[in-house]
Amino acid sequence: MADELASTVAAAMWADDTASASLGMRLVSVGTGTAVLEMPVRDDMVNGHGIAHGGFVFTLADSAFAFACNSRNQVTVAQACDIVFIAPAQRGDLLVAEARERTSYGRNAIYDVTVRRGDDVIAEFRGRSRQLSGSIVKEES
Repeated sequence: MADELASTVAAAMWADDTASASLGMRLVSVGTGTAVLEMPVRDDMVNGHGIAHGGFVFTLADSAFAFACNSRNQVTVAQACDIVFIAPAQRGDLLVAEARERTSYGRNAIYDVTVRRGDDVIAEFRGRSRQLSGSIVKEES
């Protein structure tokens, strides 16, 4: 039942997420406290060094974080995030970001997101979230 709620919430969020969609992201899966998104590195995402611009890698990780931390249908936003770039991504790569809740305390939680190209780790992202009032979808009683 919880993963069904996570899927319903993700569908509602995805319907309004033009930023992620316009970057070619695809929501692969979502569960309670988890999400997997993928994004191809397009020509317009490559920087002057000929590698994927870090901002696009960060955005993919941040989107996975958002779907994971809102999966319980509680409006949740980022308090802070950071990323460590491990290896460069190249034009044409398919990047996969997997987000997982590490711990929660009160209205706060910590999530880790690993961005991979195949088996290669591209980046590690840590997000700290804060629950606000309200829900994403109305739950039937």
